[in-house]
Amino acid sequence: MLKVENLVAGYGKVQVLHGISIEVPKGRLVTLIGSNGAGKTTTLRAVSGMIEPSSGTIRLGDADIAGLASHKITRRGLAHSPEGRRVFPTQSVTDNLLLGAFPRLTGSRPKGDTAADLARMLDLFPRLKERRAQLAGTLSGGEQQMLAMARALMLNPEVLLLDEPSMGLAPKLVEEVFATIARLKEAKTTMLLVEQFAAAALEVADFGYVMENGVISASGPAERLRNDPAVKAAYLGAAH
Repeated sequence: MLKVENLVAGYGKVQVLHGISIEVPKGRLVTLIGSNGAGKTTTLRAVSGMIEPSSGTIRLGDADIAGLASHKITRRGLAHSPEGRRVFPTQSVTDNLLLGAFPRLTGSRPKGDTAADLARMLDLFPRLKERRAQLAGTLSGGEQQMLAMARALMLNPEVLLLDEPSMGLAPKLVEEVFATIARLKEAKTTMLLVEQFAAAALEVADFGYVMENGVISASGPAERLRNDPAVKAAYLGAAH
C-alpha cells in the first residue's frame, strides 16, 4: 500500500534521511522507532509532502507521490496526524473534523457518508463527543491529540500517518491513545506510526523499523524487535 525506497531528504543543505526504505502493507500497522533526531518525523514529512525529497520513490498504491504537494497527496488518500497536533484552535471540534473531510466534501475524493463517519469518530473518541461544540483551542493536550487523529481519519484514508501521538500526555491518556490505535488496527486501518515510546509502539504494531541517524538500522516483526537484546537495551529499558 505504501512503499518507500531509497528516500533521501532533509532541510536545505542538511541531509537527514540517507536512503531509507520502508513498506506498509495494506491493513497492517507498522511502527518507526528511534531516538530524538533520528529522522522519524522527517520521514513522515517527506512522505506526506511537507518537505520535498532529494531523491527516492514513495509509492501509494500504484502511484509515485514523491515530490507532490501535500494537498495532492491527501487527495490520493494519505492522511497525516502531525507531531504537535496542529488543530484549528478557533474552530469547534465538529468543524475540525469536517475540515478533515474537506477533500471528500469538495469532490476531490469519494464523498461516501461523511455524516456517518462523523458519528463514528465521535463514538470512537467519546471525549470529543462530549465536547463537539467546544473550541478546539480550549481542549486539553490529550483531547487535542484525539481530535488530530480523528480529523485525519475523516479523510477515510488509504494510509494514516501518526506522528508521536503520545507526546506530552499523562500516562493514563497515553493508554487511551494506544487503546484507540489498537481498535483502528482491528478495523484493518493501514497505519505508519512514529513513536518515541517504543515499548507501546512495538506492543501494538505488526512490524517495526528502527531508525538511527537517518538510516534504518534494524527491522522485523514487532514481537522479534521487542525481544531483540540490542533494541531492548537502546529503546525499551530494563523493565521491558
